[in-house]
Amino acid sequence: MKNKHYDTWLAIGLNILHYRKEQGMTQIQLAEKSEISRTFMQKIETAACSCTLDTLMDIADALNVPLHKLFEFRS
Repeated sequence: MKNKHYDTWLAIGLNILHYRKEQGMTQIQLAEKSEISRTFMQKIETAACSCTLDTLMDIADALNVPLHKLFEFRS
């Protein structure tokens, strides 16, 4: 997914990866808790595709983090 928002999606994906690893969760576990496929989770984490806000809310819930944490971009 190389578009004008790629850097933003990449940052979101890296935040998801960070919180997932912090909790010792696999992609499969997070995908199941978020009710999406592991393949889709992998694509979100690597910015290979975008997703809906509903999906991001499900992921944040599964990670037990506030949604805004997925949008905290580090420089």
